[in-house]
Amino acid sequence: MAALHRSRGIAVSDMPFFGEIAALLTALCWSGSSLVFSSATARVGPALVNISRLVLALVYLALLLLILGESPSLSTSQVIFLGVSGIVGLAIGDSFLFRAYVSIGPRLSMLVMSISPAFSAFLAYIFLDERLSLLGISGIAITVCGVVLVVYERSPGSMAHGGELLTGILFAGVAAVGQGAALLFAKFAFNEGPIDGFVAAAVRIGVSIGVLLPIMIALGRIVHPVQTFCRDRRAFWLTAAGSVLGPFLGISFSLLAVANTKVGIASTLMATVPIIMLPMVRFFFKERLSWRAMIGAWIAVAGVAILFLH
Repeated sequence: MAALHRSRGIAVSDMPFFGEIAALLTALCWSGSSLVFSSATARVGPALVNISRLVLALVYLALLLLILGESPSLSTSQVIFLGVSGIVGLAIGDSFLFRAYVSIGPRLSMLVMSISPAFSAFLAYIFLDERLSLLGISGIAITVCGVVLVVYERSPGSMAHGGELLTGILFAGVAAVGQGAALLFAKFAFNEGPIDGFVAAAVRIGVSIGVLLPIMIALGRIVHPVQTFCRDRRAFWLTAAGSVLGPFLGISFSLLAVANTKVGIASTLMATVPIIMLPMVRFFFKERLSWRAMIGAWIAVAGVAILFLH
């Protein structure tokens, strides 16, 4: 039976394709959380949902680690790398992504975010000397093409024009770069020694909250959060459920993916969220799927298959 090697926590598995499977589980969790968070955001606004999801996820992680009796044992440099990863990916990257949603909508934002796997692979090549085979590069390219086709099909137009459009694309571009850089810093931490995935997620989220929360309070983005959720308890339960799927399980799986496969491949598989969301929106929202979207999905699946064969 495949087992996880433990030293100071979960880091490397002898199960074949463990990192790739963890990346796909990440995409599955993020797909579900995006649907739940979209409903919560419509009720109480993106700022409150953004910070609340992180706080709730940190509570979940702390309780889990307490139950498991896990005692975090990280070097100073590992804490720094994970902290920087959290700041770049969660505090900065996700904040810009939420701003992009407002400016150009989630679909065009996701289209711009499709550059993240290529950027991740480039950074990993420069700083980690992670080299991909021709088959691996082909798998990344095919998967990204499938994702782009699906997102573009579902983005026939944008209400944004001129400066607003450029600003939104810039925001989404910063988010994509932030996501790629965040994975790189997380990989630095894992390369130094084994780390439990849940411990790593807790450090990332904790540091990002410490940076993001004071800024949002100072800017007046968070006002009377308890009273707001008391008035709309459905929004709270939606946020709480999304926090389990997104920051809690999703981020933990993403770190396990980065620890057990190459950064470019992990980033590509995690970018399949728009593909995984297709059956979800068909089932929950009864949206009709075009042939172009389905073709894009099959192209992306073919790319994923190639990545498992690389």
